[in-house]
Amino acid sequence: MATVVPPKSKRQRLEAQKPRDIEEIPEDAGSVLVQFRASDTGELAGPTISIPANVTVKQMELLVNQLLGNTEDPIPYTFALVSDASKNDSPTLDIDANLYTSVLAPGHKSTEDLLTLVYTPQAVFRVRSVTRCSASIAGHGSPILVAQFSPISSSRMCTGAGDNTARIWDCDTGTPMHTLRGHKNWVLAVAWSPDGKVIATGSMDSTIRLWDPKTGKEIGGPMQSHTKWIAALAWEPLHLVPAGQSPRLVSASNDGTVKVWDTALRRVQYTMSGHSGSVSCVKWGGTGWIYSGSRDKTIKIWDAKDGKCFHTLKAHAHWVNTMALSTDHVLRTGATDHTGPAPSDPAEAKQKAKERYEAAARLAGGEKLVTGSDDFTMYLWDPVKSTKPVAKLHGHQKLVNCVAFSPDGRYISSASFDNSVKLWDGRTGTFIATLRAHVGAVYQCSWSSDSRLLVSSSKDTTLKVWDVAKRKIKEDLPGHQDEVYAVDWAPDGQMVASGGKDKMTRIWRH
Repeated sequence: MATVVPPKSKRQRLEAQKPRDIEEIPEDAGSVLVQFRASDTGELAGPTISIPANVTVKQMELLVNQLLGNTEDPIPYTFALVSDASKNDSPTLDIDANLYTSVLAPGHKSTEDLLTLVYTPQAVFRVRSVTRCSASIAGHGSPILVAQFSPISSSRMCTGAGDNTARIWDCDTGTPMHTLRGHKNWVLAVAWSPDGKVIATGSMDSTIRLWDPKTGKEIGGPMQSHTKWIAALAWEPLHLVPAGQSPRLVSASNDGTVKVWDTALRRVQYTMSGHSGSVSCVKWGGTGWIYSGSRDKTIKIWDAKDGKCFHTLKAHAHWVNTMALSTDHVLRTGATDHTGPAPSDPAEAKQKAKERYEAAARLAGGEKLVTGSDDFTMYLWDPVKSTKPVAKLHGHQKLVNCVAFSPDGRYISSASFDNSVKLWDGRTGTFIATLRAHVGAVYQCSWSSDSRLLVSSSKDTTLKVWDVAKRKIKEDLPGHQDEVYAVDWAPDGQMVASGGKDKMTRIWRH
């Protein structure tokens, strides 16, 4: 059902008719002393300089590019005011259009203060919002539970469903390519390897199967060791894979264990048992740590080298449902970025993946972790520095179903059964905005690769695309006939895929 805006009440109509003052920016606003500081390294860009108090973001962008010597190939930046420059973790205030209306007019600072402005590079490419359904493809015989694009191209996408199969789709032509048959029960998890050469599927039949995405054929037989269904899968990051070896796979299961698999020999390397409840989510971090979230209310951190648990993070009061890393996007895509395909040489690809990971971790101030729970809250963690949470993110009125970091690590999005999507600061956990338009529970959300747009799927049968800068809905995408369980935005930004209870796979384009 498409969202219908209710008619305005009599009071709202009368308020709208009242004369309002137009906030003008005075031409003689004076000047102000500022220093520009990099958000990732903390280094100052040039000396303290005096600029007009009514300077716009575009003008500051030009100035910073000149200070850094980027005049040939300018980079777009966003700016934020640091409340207290003497503290490292001081809260920041985003500057929207210009310095005067964002900082000086509200009284946050005066023209007599020295302002420290933090600049953050934005993606140099821009992803266009999807606006229409380009293909509606039948094939699955049961609700679609999970969907994921290939990390190397938006032309291939894999879905898992309740009909015991996974399917690979050709998104360019909107046709089914391969049906991956073999599982005896629902397919609950699908994961492409970062190089795009293998797909792993996990099922309620407690097995994991590996598939060749080009042929649709199974690689070997089922990988059996778990005693209950597979809840989540994650691949070893490309930059951590030793030369000449296949990437390993980690699986989380309802039997309370986490297992690391050797995908070449198709056997368990080691089993990590420490959780007292079923494990609902798992991530393989770029530092060589494995993070698992469980229904025993804890998050455990394991060493991928030997499977030993060296941290248990306790804060949640109910099941941990979902987790995300600030480096998820670069770990998923490996050596593939907006400039083109990954290098064909494995050593070059590994080096590029490592450089991309290090840049993303530096931008986010280290690899951060966010966890969402049935206790309606989320916690932001910096596991490298402390086992105590950085911040508690509370505001949702019902359980949190999905959390996701933006690819640049600046934002966290959360989707909840309270019909809302919320935005949070990725470094401090500070609440930013509530995005309301859905009229049913929100199941999933996925970011565009330039971190400017967000798509969410809901029980109300629609997808919504949100403009993150304006904190508003950009597109309402009706089309599904029933609840939409799965959504994914292709890493190259070209398409969005969705699937749900109506058994249809839909491809959305601009």
